[in-house]
Amino acid sequence: MAEFADGKAKSAFRTIGEVSEALNIKPHVLRYWEQQFSLLKPMKRSGGRRLYRPGDIEMVEEIDRLVNGEGYTLKGAEAYLRSHGAPGSERRKNDRRVGDRRASGVDAGNSGASAMDRPLPENSGPDLSESIAKLKSIRDRLAKAIEA
Repeated sequence: MAEFADGKAKSAFRTIGEVSEALNIKPHVLRYWEQQFSLLKPMKRSGGRRLYRPGDIEMVEEIDRLVNGEGYTLKGAEAYLRSHGAPGSERRKNDRRVGDRRASGVDAGNSGASAMDRPLPENSGPDLSESIAKLKSIRDRLAKAIEA
């Protein structure tokens, strides 16, 4: 979690300037991320003044880690966050593989084993198995078309 040296409680709301300075992320980037990530919704006061709650700050830190640290696209990062739960949620706290981007099935564009090549989770059900089979078929056809 970001460290703020302003004497406020950890649960205090922060302005976009305070968040920007603490996380070393430009304010225009934070505003852009708000447009791109439906999960990131800081509170807005009259006049449009943004106030980031502690959960919003955690979300910004996670987006920064995924996009700038791990190389995710914005869409890939949002898919990852949706599949793992927003930062601070109970689902995410119980997931010990949060740092492993391949555990989410969302790839940052690196080559290697795909999520479709891994065994299905026990609770995947028939709909998921059918969808994965179709995707594998499409992947195989694309590989053949590229080779030709």
